[in-house]
Amino acid sequence: MSAIESSILNLAYPPQLDLGPQLTHEQLLSSMQSTMARHKGGPVWLFAYGSLIWRPECTAVERVRGRVHGYHRGLYLWSHEHRGTPEMPGLVFGLDRGGSCSGFAYRLPEEQLDASLYALWKREMPFPSYRPHWLNCRLEDGNQVQALGFVLERHLPSYAGNLPDHVLSHVFENACGRYGTTRDYVEQTAHALRSHAMPDRNLEARLKRCKSKVDQASASRL
Repeated sequence: MSAIESSILNLAYPPQLDLGPQLTHEQLLSSMQSTMARHKGGPVWLFAYGSLIWRPECTAVERVRGRVHGYHRGLYLWSHEHRGTPEMPGLVFGLDRGGSCSGFAYRLPEEQLDASLYALWKREMPFPSYRPHWLNCRLEDGNQVQALGFVLERHLPSYAGNLPDHVLSHVFENACGRYGTTRDYVEQTAHALRSHAMPDRNLEARLKRCKSKVDQASASRL
């Protein structure tokens, strides 16, 4: 067994993480404004790959299935607020380098665009764990648009990476934040993807394995 494999197997939960302070109103605005300054013009699209599929933050005037290449969906981001706490961190999805990712592209209305974007920033970036990025997104009709997506920052302590099943099982069993448990979050995302005919089979297989571990552990304590 390599040193890397050994370190992965010995990962413990919960991790002791310092994510730093949450972003202030001014910092959120600055991030939003600098991101919009890089927009090439035309309609503003948002790429939804996780909970934004089944719990959108803002109204869209158009919603179509789409895919981005060069990034994949992963349960790689520690959450101290939405799906966990500092004592029992949860996990949420992010876009990480490599592969491709299916999801929905939302065309945002021009009316009150700044208010919609600010609500999105408040939801997605309580901590500076993502890098807002303009992605090349191919829509199901073949057209390509520039879509806003939230990409993971690997150098930050919030980046969990691809955790082994035994750690993810502990997260499923223990992590709960403002919006509920990590387990419910993953189940709802997997269900939404399948119900819209774009199932994430790797995610579904992992969810099944880890739920089984949690259920077995619960049964052994009875």
